[in-house]
Amino acid sequence: MNKHDPIIGRYVYVTCQGKTYRTFYEEAGEGIPLVCLHTAGADGREYRHQLCDSDITANFRVIAFDLPRHGKSNPPAGWHMEEEEYKLTTSFYSEFIVEFCRALELSKPAIMGQSMGGNICLDLALRYENDFSALIALEGCDHSPGWHIDPLHHPHIHGGEAVATSIFGLMAPDSPDEYRWETWWYYSQGGPGIFKGDLFYYSVDSDMRDKVHKISGKVPIYFLTGEYDFACTPEMTQRTAEKVKNSEVVIFGGGHFPTSEDPDKFKEVITPVLKKIVQNDPERRGSNTRDWSDQGAADGKGNHNAKRPDGRRTVTL
Repeated sequence: MNKHDPIIGRYVYVTCQGKTYRTFYEEAGEGIPLVCLHTAGADGREYRHQLCDSDITANFRVIAFDLPRHGKSNPPAGWHMEEEEYKLTTSFYSEFIVEFCRALELSKPAIMGQSMGGNICLDLALRYENDFSALIALEGCDHSPGWHIDPLHHPHIHGGEAVATSIFGLMAPDSPDEYRWETWWYYSQGGPGIFKGDLFYYSVDSDMRDKVHKISGKVPIYFLTGEYDFACTPEMTQRTAEKVKNSEVVIFGGGHFPTSEDPDKFKEVITPVLKKIVQNDPERRGSNTRDWSDQGAADGKGNHNAKRPDGRRTVTL
């Protein structure tokens, strides 16, 4: 008997900064909208395990879109005549996320992004605090220097293999090989120069060190970082959270791509966070809300869960 995933894929037209982009997205589930942001140079396939998880989709409408020039979302018309190389900017990235949510008529969705998708959560909290109900920054911090380098797009280097292999060490050594190589495959398929262009945002344009203290704290921010991540180390995440009001930090035994490199471990880490989002939004969760059993940081199994005087919380798994 044939088996189908519960995921549905569609295209929506999103207008941002004067151009319209035919944007591909996948979704599954019902409940609170949870918009998922992929990493640099990759696409929404990184969230396929969460899209297929009935525990998550019982309470959330999980939506993962491909940023323009990524995955199934083509570049804008005339891209081949552009004189400047592609560089993702903070202004475009944030505005596109907001316009995508408006195109789908989502009311105060939660955002979950990893790597560059984690970093952009800070700008969303600063400039669009009224548009979102919660922000989950996976492997996110206020500054990630050193990654915008020329060899990532060079005529003498095989772009796909070089890009994919450059990120392999960012994954945890105990993540299952099947999923580590699956993540490698996603990265090998990116368009020419797209990974490097995304890293312009990640390492240059997303420097928020002098701005994060201005975040009001109106929107809760959850920082989740793996201990094996050397692009965004636990120390970088914790340093950032020290400056961000209404934030929580979870450090766990994973790598830079938790949703795809080890989805089972990630589920243990993300479940308590998703449960809090549901509990904080009781009027929208509906009568079919899944009563999750407490897991991970919420299960009382001796995990470090320190409440700070300023209300921030740090959890180590």
